[in-house]
Amino acid sequence: MSLRNAVLATLLEGEASGYDLSKSFDAGVANFWMATPQQLYRELDKMAADGLIQARVVQQERRPNKRLFSLTEAGRRALHEFTARPPRPGAMREELMVQVQAVDAGDAEAVMAALRERRSWAESKIARFERLQARFLNGRTEEDYLATADRIGPYLTLMRGLAFERENLRWCEETLTILDRRTSTLKS
Repeated sequence: MSLRNAVLATLLEGEASGYDLSKSFDAGVANFWMATPQQLYRELDKMAADGLIQARVVQQERRPNKRLFSLTEAGRRALHEFTARPPRPGAMREELMVQVQAVDAGDAEAVMAALRERRSWAESKIARFERLQARFLNGRTEEDYLATADRIGPYLTLMRGLAFERENLRWCEETLTILDRRTSTLKS
């Protein structure tokens, strides 16, 4: 998948500035696609040049003018074509996993500190995703939301992000317990 497809999918929500898209990536897309603001702005320029999105300039008095981006018909077709293709298998490449793999020959205390940091990061992402979930539901049950919402894709990816981070949290806690017990035994 490319950043291009993630931007096209995000613009299904409607017209947005580069800043809005960046924030949307932080809040809603970060559970499955990461992009720096610089990458995002470069991609927006390319997509506009390719006719997948269009930009209109909004004049602002006390701030620089901003560009608002929206999907073109070509962008909608490209997104449709993307969803029609079988996805490539994902690959997990995570440095912490390599550190845990090597913990027996490495610095167990440093690995445990990294696990505690990852646990904290998972906790904060879970809290952020749960706030976003509450905004989606807006007092409705999940069943009612899924039956009546205009778009459910963002909610479904949010649910995957929540499950992923909850599993990260569970794994970090279990791994820390095991490593703590092991290091305590080895010190005795």
